[in-house]
Amino acid sequence: MLTLSNKIMYSIEAVVDIAYHSNGQPVQSQRISSRQRTPGRYLEQSLQKLVKANILTGVRGPRGGYQLARERRRISVGEIVRIVTDLETENVVENTLTDSEISGKVLNPMWGKIQNTTLEQLDKITIEDLCIKANERGIQSEDRQTLDYAI
Repeated sequence: MLTLSNKIMYSIEAVVDIAYHSNGQPVQSQRISSRQRTPGRYLEQSLQKLVKANILTGVRGPRGGYQLARERRRISVGEIVRIVTDLETENVVENTLTDSEISGKVLNPMWGKIQNTTLEQLDKITIEDLCIKANERGIQSEDRQTLDYAI
């Protein structure tokens, strides 16, 4: 069952942070953790999952860190949520309710439909959209002064 957890929020924040602050250079996880006030132990696990899923690339070395693996307009929030929560299909609903007939035939399908609708909406929101909102709301980038939204 999809729930809005800290892990999901930290992961989305991390990808937006990398997109917003990178200026073409790798962003170190410590910097992300500091800016977003994110516990490092949660962040590293999620970042590694996102690297394996080709959302991010990891760069080794003293100036290493994380970069987007593809354009931010091609990464959706829904995709990040699926990766971080290990949702393999849009129809996954854990039987977290009772094993009753009502739960199996009525409540679980209802929650599944809600989950699918939520993921469909999150698929419409890109990292680009969130970076634009951050800029509109006056969030300053530490690594660059201007944002380039060229298509």
